Amino acid sequence: MSFGIYVAGYGIMIIGLALGSYYLHVAPHWIAVGAVVLIGIGILSGVAKTRQRDQ
Repeated sequence: MSFGIYVAGYGIMIIGLALGSYYLHVAPHWIAVGAVVLIGIGILSGVAKTRQRDQ
């Protein structure tokens, strides 16, 4: 799986969770904090899953 597809999937998930939180009237600063944390987790797990193994 390529890194771009992995990040795109995480991006779609983050947008969905942020919209759901907005509709549940969660404070916008908490939505931003959650999005930043999920972006960090997405990048870390994407790099770990798609990096090439040393031969």
